[in-house]
Amino acid sequence: MVPIRYFNRHTGILETEQVYGEGFLRWSYGNPLGAISLNAFVKRPFFSAWYGRRMSTPASAARVVPFISQYQLDPNDFAEAPQTYRSFNEFFYRKLKPAARPIDADPTSAVFPADGRHLGFPCAADISGVFVKGQKFDLPALLGDTKLAARYAEGALILSRLCPVDYHRFHFPVAGMPGDTQLIRGPLFSVNPIALRQRLSYLWTNKRTLTHLTTENFGTVLCLEIGATCVGTIAQTFTPGQAVTKGAEKGYFAFGGSSTLTLFEPGKIQLEPDLLENSARQIELYARIGTRMGRLA
Repeated sequence: MVPIRYFNRHTGILETEQVYGEGFLRWSYGNPLGAISLNAFVKRPFFSAWYGRRMSTPASAARVVPFISQYQLDPNDFAEAPQTYRSFNEFFYRKLKPAARPIDADPTSAVFPADGRHLGFPCAADISGVFVKGQKFDLPALLGDTKLAARYAEGALILSRLCPVDYHRFHFPVAGMPGDTQLIRGPLFSVNPIALRQRLSYLWTNKRTLTHLTTENFGTVLCLEIGATCVGTIAQTFTPGQAVTKGAEKGYFAFGGSSTLTLFEPGKIQLEPDLLENSARQIELYARIGTRMGRLA
């Protein structure tokens, strides 16, 4: 079994991911019997809705403290004490204290929209290997619009993958004016590398949401959220047509791991060197929301 390795910007070392539900993932995406279950049940919205209801019951709150201990989370970052969450799901999409995730103050910077493991590519049209060589990124399928895809084909694309152990609220990478959010329906496959090594297309076939963010200096930025197994809920908490600051909350995922995608128009951003260097080696960069992912080009 190939471990999932990523470079942690904050510790400066290469680390191995603790995969929540790893055995089930490897069985579903690597075993013929698992594949039958995957296509018959696991990918379907009713499975995620059923699991989500389980994680929203009062009994599920008993999972919170053991989860914090197992994955070594820091309760000092939480806006509420661990004992106050009425269900595991309420804990899962918890808020953090503002001081726990300071937003980069440089007016020329864009920040990561979520805690997670990030890959950054300076040209979306040239992405030819993600998690495994030979898998090309299908931008028209992702956006559901060939004209929009052509407009962003030469621009930068940042994929941010959130694990179940991560903070699961997502934020705006730059200041601007957000429009309405478009829902693009689809199944709910896993977006863990165990699954994406088999088929990258889960990113552009899964249920996803798309918001256009009009900015003063970065052009129109596309902000997408990708649903996944056990992530049937992508909740938007911002108000369309109301200006937002860099790092302002955009929404949250309910239970499960998932991803966001950020797309910039050509020539608008220069991605950070550590993001580019690790991505070129197919190694994700772990970084927290509010830290710099690039600057104005």
